[in-house]
Formats: sequence, structure tokens, C-alpha cells
Amino acid sequence: MESINPRNPLAEIFGFPIHNDTETARTNRDNKFCPFHNGTPKCTKDDKLHPLGVCSMYHKGEPVITCPVRFRENWTMIADAAKFFFGSTSSYLSLSEVRLFDKNGRKAGNIDYVLILHDDRGRIIDFASLEVQAVYISGTIRGAFETFMEDQNPDFEWRGVNYPRPDYLSSSNKRLIPQMLTKGGIFRQWGKKQAVAVQTRFFDTLPNLVEVDPAEADLAWLLYDLLPEESTQLYKLTLNRTVYTKYDTSLFKFTSPEAGDMAEFMVGLQKTVDAKLNGRPSATLDFEGFSEAKDDFT
Repeated sequence: MESINPRNPLAEIFGFPIHNDTETARTNRDNKFCPFHNGTPKCTKDDKLHPLGVCSMYHKGEPVITCPVRFRENWTMIADAAKFFFGSTSSYLSLSEVRLFDKNGRKAGNIDYVLILHDDRGRIIDFASLEVQAVYISGTIRGAFETFMEDQNPDFEWRGVNYPRPDYLSSSNKRLIPQMLTKGGIFRQWGKKQAVAVQTRFFDTLPNLVEVDPAEADLAWLLYDLLPEESTQLYKLTLNRTVYTKYDTSLFKFTSPEAGDMAEFMVGLQKTVDAKLNGRPSATLDFEGFSEAKDDFT
């Protein structure tokens, strides 16, 4: 694989690294094809007529997946999830975009994938859910994408405004966690296993989760990376590791901020109390976080 230009945010375009100049790569780009099982031959990201064909972008020298369809390469994630859900069996199938409703008939969202274990007659024995989370982009990447597509020069440099970068915080707080609370909460009440497919770098930005033995887990995190293959000039989606957790403890980590130093908090409280008892307004305090204290003491 070619060296990475620090002024180039594009890693893969329509399934191929931008330095891949093979006939197949050019055919994909010219026809806007998606090689990752997109439901239609062509990419449909953002716009069906003018799709944003960026599968992954570079950040700190590594490709970061920005499109959830990218995780469908060879359906590896389905096989990895099924192994956690059902063990070593091929008697399962997967359904995508399955609608889920709560007790009152309100739509809780679409589940990315429901994996179903069945018997020889097709009768359901068990089922589980798999959610996939790519990374949102902060800034804009379309300008770089359209510039590259004009002549497909892999050595171009992008110096436009709002240089793109992965937004891990929004990806988790605005997307992943709310979905796990709603859709995941229903599956937790049903006593069904769940899995989440993300990239390793994304997972590393999440709170430290308590790992358990695989036999005790009801929530598995499938951590993938894009590894370069010199022989094919492609990035290969590769399972790095699986993190086994419990749903309840994981969600507690997400929804409960990590506690700071209680001693520092008590120092602030003491300053506020001293100010109140001595008749000084608390607004004159310079201790961060306590200048807005307004409770009266009697």
C-alpha cells in the first residue's frame, strides 16, 4: 500500500483505496458501485443520484470506517455475531432493518440485523440482535471526495475549510447509546443476547467496560480494523477481538458519568459554607463550579 499523505483525508472510495488504480477499482468509481452488499449495485450514501462514496477516511494515519455498509465485507460480522449467539452452527439466518415496537405500539427503531436460530423445519428456536456503528464526520469531506473524483489523482492534497475528522463523541452519545437504551433495552427485557460491531478506535473512546466470561455475557462488542493487503491493494475488514460484557453494567457506564475526586468536591462545599456563614456572596468564590450556588442556610 502507498504511503499516506497527511493532507489527504480519503482512504477508500467506492470500496477501493484511492491508490488502487486497477481496472476493477476504476470501474467501481466510474459507475459508483458498492462492493459491500448495499442492497443495490450502486452506493446510495447521502444521495442516490450523487452518492458520497467515502467508505473510510484517514485519521492519524489509519483508515476509519465512516459508512456502516463497509462492515458488510464478506458478511464476517454476521458469522462472528452468530458464533457468540448460537455457538458453532449454520442453522441460522439474518434479517436486516427489522422494525421494533414497544409495549404501547410506539416504534422503537429498526434493528440493523436480527439473527435467527431455527430447526430443520425453519421454526424459530432463538433470536438475537446485531447493531453496527460507523463514525460520524466532523467538518466536511464531500469537497475532498469530489475533487478526487474529477481526475482520480491519488496524490492530491485537500486544503479546504472544515478539514474532516472522525467525531467519536457524537457517534456514541447521539447515536449508539440512545439506540442501546431503546432497542437494546427491549431485547434486554426479553432476555436476548446482543452484539455491537464497531471499529477498535471507536471502542477505545468509550468508557472502560467491565468484561466478563463469554458464557456470562449478554452483550458482545465485535471490534474490527481495516488491515492493508499488499497482494490485493485492498483493506481487509478483520476482527481484532471480542469484548464480552453485561448489558446492565455497560449501560450504567454510558449513562452515569465517572465520579471525580470527592475530596475536591468537599473543598468546594466548605468554601461555599464558609462564605455563607460569613455573609459573603457565593458569586465571589473562585472555586470552579460553585459560583452559582444559591441555596440558603438557616
